[in-house]
Amino acid sequence: MGILARVGRLLRSWLAPLLGSAESPADTLAYAYERQLELLQQARRSVVEVATARRRLQLQAARYREDADRLRGEAEAAVERGDDEAARAVLGRRHLALAQLDDLEQQMANLQREEQRLADAEARLAAQIEAFRTRKELLGARYSAAEAQVRVGEALSGLSREMGDVALATQRMEEQTRELEARAAAVGEMIDEGLLPDASGARQDRLAREIDRLALGDRVEEELAALKGRTDGQHAGPPG
Repeated sequence: MGILARVGRLLRSWLAPLLGSAESPADTLAYAYERQLELLQQARRSVVEVATARRRLQLQAARYREDADRLRGEAEAAVERGDDEAARAVLGRRHLALAQLDDLEQQMANLQREEQRLADAEARLAAQIEAFRTRKELLGARYSAAEAQVRVGEALSGLSREMGDVALATQRMEEQTRELEARAAAVGEMIDEGLLPDASGARQDRLAREIDRLALGDRVEEELAALKGRTDGQHAGPPG
């Protein structure tokens, strides 16, 4: 199973509990993104570990080459001395070093392929994560905009209902105001006509006011006649 397939299985196992819970979509995507970043770090560490192992084998292979070259020189020296037995022993050690070198080179080739495969997988994973991040941010922006639009719509809907109530209350107040104004006008007319008590509480109808006016006129005329009588008496003087 490839590394990307393992990443997919891990993400599904991590996200399954979240998708079945009451987590918000934004939180689920953020969690998935953090997990992908963790997997990317693991993939990068794997590439580094394989590369480090391959370099250690390269150093070991270099030592085997040096040993093979050195043993070849020792075998040539033994042959020059005429010591064939020593030359055979040295050549046997040299061929053993060369066999180990061949095995190391095969391992290094395998590690090289594995390192390249991991590096390619890491690059693809990084590209996928970047695409996921872009999509996550886009979806987050769309989600926030839609959520805000819903809140505004709900607020406007509530405001419309409230304004309907306000309009109804305003209409009732206007009707009551017109009724009160009509009643006030009627009361004013009744007060003017004397059909209701005035401000002092005295009850006077039109007939009572007319009687008072006539009685006041009689008193004024009587007092005027009295004044004229005294005045005429003063002008006449005492009798002769």
